[in-house]
Amino acid sequence: MGLLGVLLGLPVGLSLGMLGGGGSILAVPIFVYVLGFGAKEAIAMSLAVVGVTSSVGAAGHWRAGNVNLRVALVFGAVAMLGAYLGARLAAFFSAAAQLALFAVVMLVAAAFMFRRRSPAAAAVDDVAPAAAGMRSGLVALQGIAVGVLTGLVGVGGGFLIVPALVLLGRLPMKQAVGTSLVVIALNAAAGFSGYLGQVEVQWAFVGLFTAVTVTGVLVGTSLVRFVPQEALRRAFAVLLVIMGGLILFQNRGVVLPAGDAGAAVPEAVRD
Repeated sequence: MGLLGVLLGLPVGLSLGMLGGGGSILAVPIFVYVLGFGAKEAIAMSLAVVGVTSSVGAAGHWRAGNVNLRVALVFGAVAMLGAYLGARLAAFFSAAAQLALFAVVMLVAAAFMFRRRSPAAAAVDDVAPAAAGMRSGLVALQGIAVGVLTGLVGVGGGFLIVPALVLLGRLPMKQAVGTSLVVIALNAAAGFSGYLGQVEVQWAFVGLFTAVTVTGVLVGTSLVRFVPQEALRRAFAVLLVIMGGLILFQNRGVVLPAGDAGAAVPEAVRD
């Protein structure tokens, strides 16, 4: 692993700092396909890294007044429950099945990022949080779903959380991004706790990787004003399609007969 492996935390942090998400979507493939960790270890470690990094990002948004604590606690509480349950459910999934599901999530995330922001969504920016009551039932339902996904495949779920907070929680976009980082941090902590005892965590490496990732999120936050967001979002979506397609192809044995695709699953991700 060495220094190069630790430095790979930089793009993970840059993604979180410049896009407000995507950290786990980069971290899991880096841990599995570049650094050679098993899928379950990679998912657990990505939750630790993204949880800490999101906390740092959330602190900056809190100082800027972009965190709605009430919504964060409501959404975060149910999402944490879902994340813990998802992490415990992971014991019943093969490593290849988790990676295949992870690839599908990447492709869904890419579809969200390819979509241009609609005028209706933009108009929400001008709506005060108190203008409409939070649709608690729908928010709770989506929180559980995002939480289970977080625990099962290791994604923070920002690409799902932000739309939910804007459309269901009726938050302005800036508050949705800041509040989402709080939820991601809570989500990741709960998901990671669910993996304790299931996998062996390389604590020293995780600590160094997280330190580099935090540096990346701080740099990304400062650079974001100089980069066109639409171009950046679309470039990242292309990367997701490529990576998601490759991971899904390599783990196609999950959905195809073993005789046709069993050899395609890398040894590192087999149970």
